[in-house]
Amino acid sequence: MNQTTDSHLLAGFSGHVVLVGAGQMGGALLAGWLRLGLSPQRVTVLDPKPPANIQAVIEASGVALNPPAPAFADVLVIAVKPQIADEVMPLVTHVVARTTVVVSVMAGKTLARMEEVFGRETAIVRTIPNTPAAVGRGITGAAPNRHVSEAQRQSVDSLLGAVGRVEWLAREDWIDIVTAVSGSGPAYVFLLAETLAKAGVAAGLPLELSARLARATVEGAAELMHRSPDIEPTTLRQNVTSPNGTTHAALQVLMAHDGVDSLFEKAVAAAARRSRELAG
Repeated sequence: MNQTTDSHLLAGFSGHVVLVGAGQMGGALLAGWLRLGLSPQRVTVLDPKPPANIQAVIEASGVALNPPAPAFADVLVIAVKPQIADEVMPLVTHVVARTTVVVSVMAGKTLARMEEVFGRETAIVRTIPNTPAAVGRGITGAAPNRHVSEAQRQSVDSLLGAVGRVEWLAREDWIDIVTAVSGSGPAYVFLLAETLAKAGVAAGLPLELSARLARATVEGAAELMHRSPDIEPTTLRQNVTSPNGTTHAALQVLMAHDGVDSLFEKAVAAAARRSRELAG
């Protein structure tokens, strides 16, 4: 998002947001909300020990931290690690009212499981963001249950949109595939930079030079794609591939039978399968 033009997008949000968990993802959301004009008086953070950088944001902005009797939430965002989710969720049911929408930023917790905790009539949105949210360039998949109203959906969209794009999913079971594609996806890109650097070393370059070249190439290609929203990645690839040139020679290896396409299909399938296993 453009901070200059979008800095007041949440200024008109009239609800009360309770954020449970101010770690990496919760902290990114909080920073995004404040940057986009959400009044600090409309946010309560529940976290026994926020990271130092988020603690500084909380203190500087005047956001309420762990008040003894937090008000009911219009939007309850739970951003805790899945290992402690079952312990934490029952501790925050007291801020859920009939009009609350609960937003899960917890891997592996299904809508059915959250309905068991918060009530089967509660509006709930299950999401899977990714780590580029920390720099406002994330993308979040969001699956609502049947109780989420259009107004609640718009509120959630605005809040999640503070850290990047939001894609609403027609089916909850797509969450596992979204996890495999975009949730885990940044690691695949980092691996590409790492592997490309190693290949340069194997071909004869010094390690530090090859690492700089690989990193800058991945950064630049991603930015080019970002700035070309109407051009498909396939076209961008073809634009830099001269017939029988150097890029063509490399792509013949990468795209050969059982090459990178097959590897990615297997990798995404493995990640999606593991996501389903973690959800039980």
